[in-house]
Formats: sequence, C-alpha cells, structure tokens
Amino acid sequence: MIGKFLGTIFLWYTMMINNFTRRIKKVLEDTGENVLFFTSFTRNIFKSGFVWDEFIRQCYLIGLKSLNIVLLTGFVLGFVLTLQSLPTLKDFGAESFVPEMVAISVIREIGPVITSLICAGKIASGIGAELGSMKVTEQIAAMDVSGANPVQYLVVTRIIACTFMVPLLVLFADVMSFFGGYVGNNISGNMTAVLYFNKSFMSLMFSDLFPALIKTIVFGFTIGFIGCYKGFKANKGTESVGIAANSAVVACSVWIIVLDAIAVQLTSIFVYNQ
Repeated sequence: MIGKFLGTIFLWYTMMINNFTRRIKKVLEDTGENVLFFTSFTRNIFKSGFVWDEFIRQCYLIGLKSLNIVLLTGFVLGFVLTLQSLPTLKDFGAESFVPEMVAISVIREIGPVITSLICAGKIASGIGAELGSMKVTEQIAAMDVSGANPVQYLVVTRIIACTFMVPLLVLFADVMSFFGGYVGNNISGNMTAVLYFNKSFMSLMFSDLFPALIKTIVFGFTIGFIGCYKGFKANKGTESVGIAANSAVVACSVWIIVLDAIAVQLTSIFVYNQ
C-alpha cells in the first residue's frame, strides 16, 4: 500500500517536472523566435526599396479607419471620469478642480493605456488575421519565391505605420476626453467652455506630455510587432488564423499593461520626483 502511494507521488512529481520543463522550453523557443523576427525587421528597415505606397495605405487603414472608435472612446472616457469624480470632489468643496484632474489623469495615464488597448483589439487582431490568412494560403511563400521581400513589404510597413499612427490616435482621444469632461461637468454645473479648457491646458506641463508620448510610441510599436509576429507564425490550417488574431490581442493587451507599469515606475523616479 505504501509502495503504491509512493509510486503515485513519484509519478505525479515526474509529470509536474516534465510539464515545467516543456513550459520553460516553449518560453525559450518563443523568445528566440521573437528575437529573430525583431532582427529580421530591423535589418529590413534599412534596406533599399521601402514600399511607400503600402506604408501610406497602412497608415490610412490603421489610423483613419480606427479614428471613429477612438474618438468615441475618448469622449466617453472624459465624460464618465468627470461624472464619477464630481460627487467625491463636491464633498470636499473641490469641484472646481475637475478640469485639472481630468486633464492630468487622461494625459498621463488613462488616455494612452485605454486607447492603446482599443487599438490592440482592432489593429493587432486585423494584422494577425490578415497575415495569418496570407501565411495559410501560402501567399507569403509565393512572394518569397517570386523574389519579393515579404518582411519589408508586409512587416516593416505595418509596424512603422502602427508606431506613427497610435500616438496620433491617442492625441485625438485625449482632446475628445476634454470635450467629454466639459459636457459631464456642465450637466450639473455652469462652467464656461473658455474657463474649463483654460484650466485644463494650464494644468499640463512638459513632464506630463513627453513621457506619455514616449509610452504611446512604444505601445504602437508593440501592437504592430506582435500582430505581425502572430500572423507570420501562423501554422497550416484555417483555424490558425483565428488563433493568430486572438493571441495577438491577448499578447498586446498584456504587454501594454506590463510596459505601462514599468513606464509609471520610471517616470515616478526620474520625472515626477525632480
């Protein structure tokens, strides 16, 4: 009886070690593939023959096609933040500080993170599904055989377009959040638009804008890179297209949150404590 129990414990322990070993091996393999993909991307940036037409088309698809949902998100963000904060601030007689609170909160943290998460859901999934379907139908292989450079045409243009367009989308969302905050503040108040926007913009400093801009650039690159990587690494079969799109959204969302946590710590140490 004791021998059977010990054998079960040993079997369970062996399975646990094997599962842990497989997970570590999978993580190391994924890390190596990501490094190789990043190396291929950086190498193709500086090659001649950059496809400007495809880059402009991607800027249109990534930027203009995402503008409506980003503007709506920004407006609702400022509106809801104002409505949720007003009752508490009124208890302390500080409702006049609502414009400053909304402006600083949105510019520093909420605007970049929420807008980037929205872009991750729309842009990363689209890139992952598009490149995944091209990989499954062997269009990428056909480009490679025909002498074209699929990495330069498909990957470089999309990543650079995301890096440029996501900060612009965040900027539009921030501006719309100010309008949303003004509307929410005037549901129960009577602050004029001139006073509200003067208080909002006067509360902002360069130390608020520059770290947020750097964050959005990093978030844009992350969205483009992960979307392209997941699409390029799709396996055979139509099921892998959906998996690529879904995993791209999940990975982008997680990395945006992790990178934001790191950025908050760095800005707290090197910027806001000065």
